[in-house]
Amino acid sequence: MTGYGRATAAMGKLTLTVQVSSVNRKTLDLTIALPEEWESLEPAIGTEVRKFASRGKVHVDLELTGDKGASAVSWDEAAASEALEKLGQFAARQGIDFQPGAELLWQIASAQRRGNEFPAVGPAQPAILEALTSALREFAAMRAKEGESLLVDFFRRAEFLHRQVESIAARGPQVPAHYREQLLKRLREAGLEIDLNDDRVLREIALFADRCDVSEEITRLRSHLEQFSGLLRSDGEIGRKAEFILQEIGREVNTIGSKANDLTIARAVLELKNELERIREQIANVE
Repeated sequence: MTGYGRATAAMGKLTLTVQVSSVNRKTLDLTIALPEEWESLEPAIGTEVRKFASRGKVHVDLELTGDKGASAVSWDEAAASEALEKLGQFAARQGIDFQPGAELLWQIASAQRRGNEFPAVGPAQPAILEALTSALREFAAMRAKEGESLLVDFFRRAEFLHRQVESIAARGPQVPAHYREQLLKRLREAGLEIDLNDDRVLREIALFADRCDVSEEITRLRSHLEQFSGLLRSDGEIGRKAEFILQEIGREVNTIGSKANDLTIARAVLELKNELERIREQIANVE
């Protein structure tokens, strides 16, 4: 599910901003962007995120800015100049032509950047994780609101599935009688007058009735739908459990479609398959 959360924390003259966002994904795909000085925090950040999300492409961004929102990047120019001068002197002693380029200047300046101004990871960790947790709570609240809307939609769709199953259950017993009428009609059209109690007719009708009997599938479908509705009402994660139940529902629907030689049932099966596919697409994003 989609979600967004943001939190800030003061760190001396600097401000830490934590943003958490996500888009739909069947599994948890976590990316973290943070200052290189804090890279050791990635495992702790990942652990905290997994307390709030088990699915989705989740991105966590930690940014440290100054009072005016400018990036808190600074260099000790005196130290960088001294390092550059010493490097030039060393090159001269070695008889090497020393012509520093932009890349070398960047490397020397980066080695001197931020200095004591940048918060060390150890002392800053509690404040970082506290801000992260605040952002994750806001993130989770937004996802929960979306989940409520999806839940209403799932109940509506589950009721539609139930109606289609009951229509098949009502139609099932009528199929052998309809087949009997069609069989006798074809025999009469062919000029064959056969007694209704002829063993051959009775045996054919009995075999057909056995082949097209879907009562067992209907019983299992009712059970699966009851489990699905119960899961929607339960607390905790439902995504993967719901996917399994929907898979079993699809299996029974396919069996009915292959057994029931009846246009009315075939139409109901088609409606069931279409609705199941819509539910699967949505449930894949739900935790």
